[in-house]
Amino acid sequence: MTLFSAPADPWSHRTRLVLAEKGIDIEIVSVTPGSLPEDLLDLNPDHSLPTLVDRDLVLYDSRVIIEYLDERFPHPPLMPADPVTRAQFRLALYRIERDWYGALEQMDREEDRRQLPRLRKILLDMILQGVELFQLKPFFLSEEFSLVDATLAPVLWRLPQYQIELPPRAQPILKYESRIYSRPAFRSALSGVERSMRR
Repeated sequence: MTLFSAPADPWSHRTRLVLAEKGIDIEIVSVTPGSLPEDLLDLNPDHSLPTLVDRDLVLYDSRVIIEYLDERFPHPPLMPADPVTRAQFRLALYRIERDWYGALEQMDREEDRRQLPRLRKILLDMILQGVELFQLKPFFLSEEFSLVDATLAPVLWRLPQYQIELPPRAQPILKYESRIYSRPAFRSALSGVERSMRR
């Protein structure tokens, strides 16, 4: 198995985090967006990252990749077995990808720097809307680390890079961050670029 991964991309980060949580032995090829290797260009018609190659199978959407990894390597499970809770987690994944990841992408694309304070506030407000949910259980709506946590953590890790500071009322999120960031899998999944985001 090979994962083509961007060192600063949250989509790649969450994929590496799932691999680390499951202890999957895989070759990770660090790729700079915009200068993809020829073999990746041939394998992935979208020319996107991350891209997973498992023998003859090529996957190139990070949600598809992490769900595939969870099913192919079932221990530890990162999604609940109960279909109702599983559907709720999938809905949470959809909302985080659309709202939080969408906000990061909008900030990255924004050419008018004067718009950044407004975009930062939009993302911060979205994060703070769920502050109560972070204090219900040790992980997001769960007693165990899940794909939802693997999706939340890369955004929270990047907040300082986007000059977003969580206010005092976000204590439940700050405690949650501390639990996630202290996990050995989280530390081992960080690229060098990602480590430098929190120095």
